[in-house]
Amino acid sequence: MFEVFKIVHEHWELLLIGQYPHGPIGGLVNTLMLSALALLLAFPLGIVLAIARISPFAWLRAPATVWVYVLRGIPLIMVIFWTYFLVPLLIGHNISGFATMLCTLVIYQSAYLAEIVRAGIEGLPKGQFEASRALGMGYFRTLGWVILPQALYNALPSLISQFVSIIKETTLGYMINVQEMTFAANQINNQLLTKPFQVYAILAVTYYCLCYSLTRLATHVERRIERKRQGDRGQTPGAALSTALPSSPASR
Repeated sequence: MFEVFKIVHEHWELLLIGQYPHGPIGGLVNTLMLSALALLLAFPLGIVLAIARISPFAWLRAPATVWVYVLRGIPLIMVIFWTYFLVPLLIGHNISGFATMLCTLVIYQSAYLAEIVRAGIEGLPKGQFEASRALGMGYFRTLGWVILPQALYNALPSLISQFVSIIKETTLGYMINVQEMTFAANQINNQLLTKPFQVYAILAVTYYCLCYSLTRLATHVERRIERKRQGDRGQTPGAALSTALPSSPASR
Protein backbone atom coordinates (compact mmCIF):
# COMPACT_ATOMS: atom_id res chain seq x y z
CA MET A 1 0.00 0.00 0.00
CA PHE A 2 2.88 2.36 0.80
CA GLU A 3 4.32 1.75 -2.68
CA VAL A 4 1.02 2.84 -4.27
CA PHE A 5 1.08 6.17 -2.44
CA LYS A 6 4.75 6.59 -3.34
CA ILE A 7 4.00 6.07 -7.05
CA VAL A 8 1.13 8.57 -6.90
CA HIS A 9 3.31 11.10 -5.08
CA GLU A 10 6.16 10.80 -7.60
CA HIS A 11 4.15 10.52 -10.83
CA TRP A 12 0.86 12.32 -10.19
CA GLU A 13 1.68 15.05 -12.71
CA LEU A 14 2.21 12.52 -15.49
CA LEU A 15 -1.10 10.82 -14.65
CA LEU A 16 -2.93 14.13 -14.42
CA ILE A 17 -1.57 16.29 -17.27
CA GLY A 18 1.06 14.16 -19.01
CA GLN A 19 4.30 15.92 -19.98
CA TYR A 20 2.74 19.40 -20.07
CA PRO A 21 4.16 22.15 -20.07
CA HIS A 22 7.41 20.52 -21.27
CA GLY A 23 5.57 18.36 -23.79
CA PRO A 24 2.09 17.50 -25.06
CA ILE A 25 -0.79 17.51 -22.61
CA GLY A 26 -1.91 14.05 -21.57
CA GLY A 27 -3.13 11.95 -18.68
CA LEU A 28 -6.54 12.45 -17.08
CA VAL A 29 -6.96 15.93 -18.56
CA ASN A 30 -6.46 14.59 -22.08
CA THR A 31 -8.87 11.72 -21.41
CA LEU A 32 -11.59 14.13 -20.29
CA MET A 33 -10.91 16.55 -23.17
CA LEU A 34 -11.11 13.73 -25.71
CA SER A 35 -14.30 12.32 -24.18
CA ALA A 36 -16.03 15.70 -23.90
CA LEU A 37 -15.14 16.73 -27.46
CA ALA A 38 -16.29 13.36 -28.81
CA LEU A 39 -19.65 13.71 -27.06
CA LEU A 40 -20.15 17.33 -28.15
CA LEU A 41 -19.30 16.62 -31.80
CA ALA A 42 -21.15 13.30 -32.03
CA PHE A 43 -24.30 14.64 -30.37
CA PRO A 44 -25.54 16.83 -33.27
CA LEU A 45 -24.79 14.00 -35.70
CA GLY A 46 -26.73 11.63 -33.46
CA ILE A 47 -29.74 13.98 -33.46
CA VAL A 48 -29.69 14.16 -37.26
CA LEU A 49 -29.47 10.37 -37.50
CA ALA A 50 -32.31 9.93 -34.98
CA ILE A 51 -34.57 12.29 -36.93
CA ALA A 52 -33.69 10.43 -40.13
CA ARG A 53 -34.44 7.09 -38.42
CA ILE A 54 -38.00 8.15 -37.58
CA SER A 55 -38.52 10.01 -40.84
CA PRO A 56 -41.46 8.97 -43.05
CA PHE A 57 -39.11 9.28 -46.04
CA ALA A 58 -37.38 6.01 -46.92
CA TRP A 59 -34.49 7.76 -48.66
CA LEU A 60 -33.57 9.31 -45.30
CA ARG A 61 -34.51 6.41 -43.07
CA ALA A 62 -32.66 3.64 -44.94
CA PRO A 63 -29.10 5.07 -44.95
CA ALA A 64 -29.44 6.22 -41.33
CA THR A 65 -30.56 2.73 -40.31
CA VAL A 66 -27.63 1.14 -42.14
CA TRP A 67 -25.20 3.58 -40.48
CA VAL A 68 -26.53 2.80 -37.00
CA TYR A 69 -26.69 -0.98 -37.38
CA VAL A 70 -23.28 -1.31 -39.04
CA LEU A 71 -21.43 0.79 -36.46
CA ARG A 72 -23.18 -0.85 -33.52
CA GLY A 73 -22.35 -4.27 -34.94
CA ILE A 74 -18.56 -3.92 -35.23
CA PRO A 75 -15.85 -3.54 -32.55
CA LEU A 76 -14.48 -0.08 -31.85
CA ILE A 77 -10.93 -1.26 -32.46
CA MET A 78 -11.78 -1.92 -36.11
CA VAL A 79 -13.11 1.62 -36.55
CA ILE A 80 -9.92 2.96 -34.96
CA PHE A 81 -7.74 1.11 -37.47
CA TRP A 82 -9.93 2.14 -40.41
CA THR A 83 -9.78 5.78 -39.36
CA TYR A 84 -6.05 5.59 -38.67
CA PHE A 85 -5.25 4.37 -42.19
CA LEU A 86 -8.14 5.87 -44.20
CA VAL A 87 -8.24 9.51 -43.06
CA PRO A 88 -4.63 10.28 -44.16
CA LEU A 89 -5.46 8.85 -47.59
CA LEU A 90 -8.55 11.05 -47.88
CA ILE A 91 -6.93 14.33 -46.76
CA GLY A 92 -3.45 13.73 -48.15
CA HIS A 93 -1.40 14.03 -44.95
CA ASN A 94 -1.03 12.36 -41.56
CA ILE A 95 -3.00 13.47 -38.51
CA SER A 96 -2.22 13.13 -34.83
CA GLY A 97 -3.34 10.22 -32.73
CA PHE A 98 -5.63 12.54 -30.77
CA ALA A 99 -7.39 13.71 -33.95
CA THR A 100 -7.64 10.11 -35.20
CA MET A 101 -9.22 8.93 -31.95
CA LEU A 102 -11.56 11.93 -31.89
CA CYS A 103 -12.79 11.21 -35.43
CA THR A 104 -13.24 7.55 -34.50
CA LEU A 105 -15.28 8.29 -31.38
CA VAL A 106 -17.46 10.84 -33.18
CA ILE A 107 -18.27 8.34 -35.94
CA TYR A 108 -18.77 5.41 -33.56
CA GLN A 109 -20.73 7.22 -30.87
CA SER A 110 -23.07 8.91 -33.35
CA ALA A 111 -24.80 5.55 -33.83
CA TYR A 112 -25.35 5.03 -30.09
CA LEU A 113 -26.43 8.62 -29.46
CA ALA A 114 -28.87 8.35 -32.37
CA GLU A 115 -30.58 5.41 -30.68
CA ILE A 116 -30.70 7.25 -27.35
CA VAL A 117 -32.35 10.28 -28.97
CA ARG A 118 -34.70 8.11 -31.04
CA ALA A 119 -35.81 6.24 -27.91
CA GLY A 120 -36.43 9.57 -26.17
CA ILE A 121 -38.57 10.78 -29.08
CA GLU A 122 -40.56 7.57 -29.37
CA GLY A 123 -41.08 7.48 -25.60
CA LEU A 124 -43.18 10.65 -25.70
CA PRO A 125 -46.97 10.44 -25.97
CA LYS A 126 -48.10 10.40 -29.60
CA GLY A 127 -50.79 12.93 -28.76
CA GLN A 128 -48.24 15.73 -28.40
CA PHE A 129 -47.15 15.42 -32.01
CA GLU A 130 -50.74 15.20 -33.21
CA ALA A 131 -51.82 18.18 -31.09
CA SER A 132 -48.94 20.29 -32.42
CA ARG A 133 -49.83 19.48 -36.00
CA ALA A 134 -53.48 20.23 -35.30
CA LEU A 135 -52.44 23.69 -34.07
CA GLY A 136 -50.83 24.39 -37.44
CA MET A 137 -47.19 23.64 -36.62
CA GLY A 138 -45.20 21.97 -39.41
CA TYR A 139 -43.35 18.67 -39.09
CA PHE A 140 -39.89 20.11 -38.49
CA ARG A 141 -41.16 22.93 -36.29
CA THR A 142 -42.98 20.37 -34.15
CA LEU A 143 -39.78 18.34 -33.86
CA GLY A 144 -37.62 21.34 -33.05
CA TRP A 145 -39.89 23.19 -30.60
CA VAL A 146 -42.00 20.49 -28.98
CA ILE A 147 -40.65 16.97 -29.36
CA LEU A 148 -36.85 17.31 -29.27
CA PRO A 149 -36.59 19.48 -26.11
CA GLN A 150 -38.64 16.97 -24.13
CA ALA A 151 -36.90 13.94 -25.65
CA LEU A 152 -33.42 15.32 -24.92
CA TYR A 153 -34.41 16.22 -21.37
CA ASN A 154 -35.70 12.70 -20.75
CA ALA A 155 -32.56 11.24 -22.35
CA LEU A 156 -30.14 13.13 -20.05
CA PRO A 157 -29.40 10.11 -17.78
CA SER A 158 -28.66 7.94 -20.82
CA LEU A 159 -26.42 10.65 -22.27
CA ILE A 160 -24.41 10.83 -19.04
CA SER A 161 -24.10 7.03 -19.03
CA GLN A 162 -22.91 7.17 -22.62
CA PHE A 163 -20.29 9.72 -21.58
CA VAL A 164 -19.02 7.11 -19.11
CA SER A 165 -18.75 4.62 -21.98
CA ILE A 166 -16.79 7.14 -24.05
CA ILE A 167 -14.33 7.68 -21.18
CA LYS A 168 -13.69 3.94 -21.00
CA GLU A 169 -13.37 3.67 -24.77
CA THR A 170 -10.58 6.28 -24.82
CA THR A 171 -8.30 3.65 -23.25
CA LEU A 172 -7.92 2.11 -26.71
CA GLY A 173 -6.24 5.32 -27.84
CA TYR A 174 -2.90 4.21 -26.41
CA MET A 175 -2.64 1.79 -29.36
CA ILE A 176 -2.21 4.77 -31.70
CA ASN A 177 -0.12 6.79 -29.23
CA VAL A 178 -2.87 9.00 -27.86
CA GLN A 179 -1.40 10.37 -24.64
CA GLU A 180 -4.39 9.74 -22.42
CA MET A 181 -4.41 8.24 -18.93
CA THR A 182 -3.70 4.63 -19.94
CA PHE A 183 -0.76 5.81 -22.05
CA ALA A 184 0.58 7.74 -19.05
CA ALA A 185 0.24 4.67 -16.81
CA ASN A 186 2.12 2.61 -19.39
CA GLN A 187 4.94 5.21 -19.37
CA ILE A 188 5.15 4.98 -15.58
CA ASN A 189 5.20 1.19 -15.74
CA ASN A 190 8.04 1.28 -18.29
CA GLN A 191 10.04 3.47 -15.92
CA LEU A 192 9.47 1.33 -12.84
CA LEU A 193 9.44 -2.09 -14.58
CA THR A 194 8.88 -4.05 -11.35
CA LYS A 195 5.56 -2.62 -10.15
CA PRO A 196 2.93 -3.21 -12.87
CA PHE A 197 0.25 -4.31 -10.40
CA GLN A 198 0.52 -1.11 -8.36
CA VAL A 199 0.58 1.13 -11.43
CA TYR A 200 -2.45 -0.42 -13.09
CA ALA A 201 -4.27 -0.64 -9.76
CA ILE A 202 -3.93 3.16 -9.51
CA LEU A 203 -5.25 3.44 -13.06
CA ALA A 204 -8.22 1.17 -12.32
CA VAL A 205 -9.14 3.06 -9.13
CA THR A 206 -8.96 6.39 -10.98
CA TYR A 207 -11.27 5.17 -13.73
CA TYR A 208 -13.61 3.64 -11.17
CA CYS A 209 -13.91 6.85 -9.12
CA LEU A 210 -14.49 8.94 -12.24
CA CYS A 211 -17.05 6.62 -13.83
CA TYR A 212 -18.83 5.86 -10.55
CA SER A 213 -19.26 9.59 -9.86
CA LEU A 214 -20.79 10.12 -13.30
CA THR A 215 -23.03 7.08 -12.86
CA ARG A 216 -24.32 8.47 -9.56
CA LEU A 217 -24.96 11.78 -11.32
CA ALA A 218 -26.97 9.96 -13.98
CA THR A 219 -29.02 8.25 -11.27
CA HIS A 220 -29.68 11.59 -9.54
CA VAL A 221 -30.78 13.20 -12.81
CA GLU A 222 -33.03 10.24 -13.60
CA ARG A 223 -34.76 10.55 -10.22
CA ARG A 224 -35.34 14.28 -10.73
CA ILE A 225 -36.85 13.63 -14.15
CA GLU A 226 -39.10 10.95 -12.69
CA ARG A 227 -40.30 13.34 -9.95
CA LYS A 228 -41.05 15.95 -12.59
CA ARG A 229 -43.00 13.38 -14.62
CA GLN A 230 -45.09 12.51 -11.59
CA GLY A 231 -45.80 16.20 -11.07
CA ASP A 232 -46.81 16.62 -14.71
CA ARG A 233 -49.23 13.71 -14.45
CA GLY A 234 -51.14 15.71 -11.85
CA GLN A 235 -51.74 18.58 -14.28
CA THR A 236 -54.94 19.04 -16.17
CA PRO A 237 -54.81 18.18 -19.89
CA GLY A 238 -54.95 21.88 -20.80
CA ALA A 239 -52.05 22.76 -18.52
CA ALA A 240 -50.00 19.85 -19.84
CA LEU A 241 -50.58 20.93 -23.43
CA SER A 242 -49.61 24.50 -22.56
CA THR A 243 -46.35 23.23 -21.06
CA ALA A 244 -45.61 21.07 -24.08
CA LEU A 245 -46.18 23.94 -26.55
CA PRO A 246 -44.57 27.00 -24.97
CA SER A 247 -43.76 28.70 -28.28
CA SER A 248 -47.00 27.93 -30.07
CA PRO A 249 -49.14 30.99 -30.96
CA ALA A 250 -52.21 29.17 -29.72
CA SER A 251 -50.69 28.68 -26.28
CA ARG A 252 -50.09 32.37 -25.67
